[in-house]
Amino acid sequence: MSLLHVFGFGLKVGHLVWMLCCWIASMILMNWSINGEFKDPKAGLLGDSGSKMWFKCWDEISKYSFKIHHQYYQYIGSKRVGKSWSRKLLFSWVIGWTLASIWIFCCMSSQATEKRKEMLASMCDERARMLQDQFNVSMNHIQALSILISTFHHGKYPSAIDQRTFARYTERTAFERPLTSGVAYAVRVLHSEREQFERQQGWTIKRMDTLEQNPVHKDDYHPDFLEPSPIQEEYAPVIFAQDSVSHVVSIDVLSGKEDRENVLQARKSGKGVLTAPFRLLKTNRLGVILTFAVYKRDLPSNAAHNERIQATDGYLGGVFDIESLVEKLLHQLASKQTILVNVLDTTNQSYPISMYGSNASNDGLEHVSHLNFGDPFRKHEMRCRFKQKPPWPWLAITTSIGILVIALLVGHIFHATVNRIAKVEDDCLKMMELKKQAEAADVAKSQFLATVSHEIRTPMNGVLGMLDMLMDTDLDVTQLDYVRTAQASGKALVALINEVLDQAKIESGKLELEEVQFDLRAILDDVLSLFSGKSQDKGVELAVYISDRVPDMLIGDPGRFRQIITNLMGNSIKFTEKGHILVTVHLVEEVIDSIEVETESSSKNTLSGFPVADRRQSWKGFRTFSQEGSMHPFSDSINLIVSVEDTGVGIPPEAQSRVFTPFMQVGPSISRTHGGTGIGLSISKCLVGLMKGEIGFVSIPKIGSTFTFTAVFTSGCSSSKEYKSQQINCQSNTVSSEFHGMRALVMDPRPVRAKVSKYHIQRLGIHVEVVSDWKQGLSSISRANNAIHMVLIEQEVWDRDLKSSGLFMEKIGPGSPPKVFLLSNSINFSRGNTTPGAYGLTVISKPLRASMLAASLQRAMGIGNKGNPCNGELPSLSLRNLLLGRKILIIDDNNVNLKVAGGALKKYGADVVSATRGIKAIELLTPPHHFDACFMDIQMPEMDGFEATRRIRDVEQNINNHIKFGEISVDDYNNVSNWHVPILAMTADVIQATHEECLRCGMDGYVSKPFEAEQLYREVSRFFH
Repeated sequence: MSLLHVFGFGLKVGHLVWMLCCWIASMILMNWSINGEFKDPKAGLLGDSGSKMWFKCWDEISKYSFKIHHQYYQYIGSKRVGKSWSRKLLFSWVIGWTLASIWIFCCMSSQATEKRKEMLASMCDERARMLQDQFNVSMNHIQALSILISTFHHGKYPSAIDQRTFARYTERTAFERPLTSGVAYAVRVLHSEREQFERQQGWTIKRMDTLEQNPVHKDDYHPDFLEPSPIQEEYAPVIFAQDSVSHVVSIDVLSGKEDRENVLQARKSGKGVLTAPFRLLKTNRLGVILTFAVYKRDLPSNAAHNERIQATDGYLGGVFDIESLVEKLLHQLASKQTILVNVLDTTNQSYPISMYGSNASNDGLEHVSHLNFGDPFRKHEMRCRFKQKPPWPWLAITTSIGILVIALLVGHIFHATVNRIAKVEDDCLKMMELKKQAEAADVAKSQFLATVSHEIRTPMNGVLGMLDMLMDTDLDVTQLDYVRTAQASGKALVALINEVLDQAKIESGKLELEEVQFDLRAILDDVLSLFSGKSQDKGVELAVYISDRVPDMLIGDPGRFRQIITNLMGNSIKFTEKGHILVTVHLVEEVIDSIEVETESSSKNTLSGFPVADRRQSWKGFRTFSQEGSMHPFSDSINLIVSVEDTGVGIPPEAQSRVFTPFMQVGPSISRTHGGTGIGLSISKCLVGLMKGEIGFVSIPKIGSTFTFTAVFTSGCSSSKEYKSQQINCQSNTVSSEFHGMRALVMDPRPVRAKVSKYHIQRLGIHVEVVSDWKQGLSSISRANNAIHMVLIEQEVWDRDLKSSGLFMEKIGPGSPPKVFLLSNSINFSRGNTTPGAYGLTVISKPLRASMLAASLQRAMGIGNKGNPCNGELPSLSLRNLLLGRKILIIDDNNVNLKVAGGALKKYGADVVSATRGIKAIELLTPPHHFDACFMDIQMPEMDGFEATRRIRDVEQNINNHIKFGEISVDDYNNVSNWHVPILAMTADVIQATHEECLRCGMDGYVSKPFEAEQLYREVSRFFH
């Protein structure tokens, strides 16, 4: 085994070990984060930002380690290593991770213990703080009570306070002293005043020390049985007491040891003083007394001790039953884990006095919280311990065992992986080879599509170009209509080729839309012409209706919009054998705000009388109709909604979910019966999405289908500078002037069909009146003030009652009768039925469209075709002047393409020079020359257009550099210092790669075949200012 492969194997092992270590570390940190270790940056190793930094570092480490692994496979490769190496490594792996698991267990156990300590400290501090806060509240209230006694008892004569008043007041304000079990006031009495004081009170002063020496049970206690207080200098008998401690009334507090020290200390210091814990009278429970001295007057804080003693009137004490009060406080707190609380008086550190609690505990943890009850001479603390033993550190146990198990599994996997590395690498090599083959196949597919597209587009360019040139000759209206239909069919064939290319563009995400001005009504007329033959052969009525609110000119992609309509209507023609196909175009605002749009599905309100699927269901769920999807009212965008309605066979419910799936059809027999590739609807959905719209459908088997889509365009204004708008509107403007002011009567009982007929006739500038039967028609014609120039009768009306039809023709016969036309949907009727001819009727075949309708009316009414300004012998003078004086070179190896392109540019007044070789283009475009632009084909023999363009640019650059540095005179080059002739590619390739190559080699534009004259003019005119 070579040293290089051993090193490579070491890289693999290091990569696996490093990834596992990082994963384990991240799991530990995640567990700590979940348990709250990192919530406080001071308490944990990492804070919030530290955790984010760790995860970011983990991502970088992963990327780097995988990069090392990839570099190993790319430059070193691998072979099998000896079993001894793998066994030694596996043994080291197991030992190492066993030790690591033990270390992890110890670390996590210690952390659990620390967390338990912190929890105990938090709970203990919380209880100590609450006890201390409530004690301070009680102490403040007792001090306030001392001021009240000084004011209303000693400050007034007679006193405003007696035992009953004091007891009632202290009982009602007990809630303000949450920790006191009672309050009592002892007055200061000198020995000389004792006899008089006892007569006033009606009882003798009792002593307390005998109770301290011989405690009695609370049931045996009675103050009358106590001994009188011995003779001493002064006494402090209790005169006022709360009901809960009323048994201390008449007891001399100075006769008890603890109380005496407490009273004297309070009198001397002027502050509250606590006693040491002792057994309270009667209750015999452990408690303390807080004592405040009551002075005759306000004393300064720095008053001397003698001054304080002389000013003392009495002593106010608050009794605290420590055991019951602490127990009540602890019951207020809820905790998932109970703790034991001890409260101790630690004034004497050697012999602390337990005030509350028990020492019984099974846990060795203890936390001490210090208490401050306001007496600087006494110290108290709270000691807390857990009541239960600490639980087993299951997290540490499961984590360490889990890591060890994972490590053992990884070791096993690694050991097995080493033995399979060679096989995996062989499979990888095979996969790489297959990948190269797949990429080569993809390139071949793209090349095939480009070649097929080029070979079909090149002859189609000649066909469409010659038809376009034929349209510029002297044709009558009928011939012109035929030529336009042939041209539209040729364009449809090109569109069919484009579908396959469009699907490839959609899959690669390179499909883009144009932004040009176009006439929506003219486009739909062209689509009608394309499908008129099929609809007449089937006897299916085909119609288009566009709302008057839709603008005449729009800005968008007319080709893609036409493609969507063609796909939808083509599907309807395939699957409809009777009834009708109706295309309607409205503004979305009409559908939302108006009820005039026909949406009912009853047979009386349809084009042919057959029931249809309710089109409202086809746009159900469109975001356009929701509040958030509605357009801004001041936007210049035009939001159209287009519906294609048919009465065909419908789509089965089980197939409706895959309607928009590429290459999917309803059933296996569909492609054999009706043909098609199954990609039209999927392409349409993509195009609708690019137009910022939505598409949907509703279909009922044996009733029909309705497809609806929305599309967003921009409103476009017709301009005299726009040749395209002139070309499209040229005939309609001329025809409108011929029929302007005429009146027509349409006889049709179906409102929808009558509305469609009225729409097309009004486009010619004719005023239209609609009636439903013969009687209404005769009434309208007979009115003297209503001169009717033409009557258009629906075939259904004529065939329904031939007797009434003949009677109608006789009644309108005398005088100057209007010209009568029959609107027929069947082509056989217009050719074979002799009945209309007997009455001199002129048959107009449906579908109606502006050009065909105008031609029929012109022939029948004797309005001669006095020449077509748009399609006469020569273009208009303004059109011929657009490129007048411009010299343009055309390079193409196909003579037909040269003739088509040259004829198109000459129509605009350009001086055209043609050549068939790229070498000739270099010769003609070598400065100095007089060409203003050049159209160059890409695929040519000897030298293609790319190479020719590169050489022309090199020549231009060389001459420009010589002129710039003064090596040659600019006068020798027509006084042009910077030579750059616009070169536009002219090719049948429409793939994105060809377009990008055109820009890279120095071309300035791109024209795809088959092209139109306007397209050539639009591209080249960009370079002329």
